[in-house]
Amino acid sequence: MKSAPNENEHYITHSNRITGVVVLAIGVLGLIDILIEWRSLGGLTAALVIGAVMVVTYLGLIRPSIVLTPEQLRIRNHIRDHDVPWNLVEGADIADIVVVQTPQKRLRAPGVQLIMRDMRKQRLRGANGNDDSVSRAGFVVERIEQHAERYGKTAEGELSTRWAKLELSVLGGLIALAVVTWLLN
Repeated sequence: MKSAPNENEHYITHSNRITGVVVLAIGVLGLIDILIEWRSLGGLTAALVIGAVMVVTYLGLIRPSIVLTPEQLRIRNHIRDHDVPWNLVEGADIADIVVVQTPQKRLRAPGVQLIMRDMRKQRLRGANGNDDSVSRAGFVVERIEQHAERYGKTAEGELSTRWAKLELSVLGGLIALAVVTWLLN
């Protein structure tokens, strides 16, 4: 797969994304039901708890991803983002999730995982010889290494890490409001 030089590549584990969207949809239905039927302080508390669960679902299942750009590799973990310039990427590997090696540390990227089918293939491959098929996680590792080779000579910068401030602030606010409404109830 050849990508245009200015095109971003975004990789996620689809099963997590689908599960997260289903949970969020159920949460929205719960919020609509509370809005229609249960307009009280107890209803507000329940709605805030459902909202907090929806934010945790987003953080755990939907947010983690790997983004490849010509400038850098962005690893979006559950509550932090790591921006790694290509000149600092020493390699990538697959454990149960994608792991990127930099001079300072190893960064684990839960946005792309080996799924059970891939793990079974690895076990069988060890017993029956090689299998030429590439798992999605293996494909992402190859793309990371190709980008590091292509852009590593011209990229500059330092590893930066940021917290997911917006998501954590929303979660903290929902939990604090839920506690206040529970105490007032």
